[in-house]
Amino acid sequence: MARLLARSPVVVSIPGTSSRAHLDENVAAAAIRLEPAQFERLSALRRP
Repeated sequence: MARLLARSPVVVSIPGTSSRAHLDENVAAAAIRLEPAQFERLSALRRP
């Protein structure tokens, strides 16, 4: 989720959650700030 939030300040992710622990993780992701190099590296993992 942190990668999606780093992508754009207007991107809103609506994650599903099956437990309180997952909800807590999703909320905590909003506080993570990725450096541009980290964002690119994570984004590259999804490219074919």
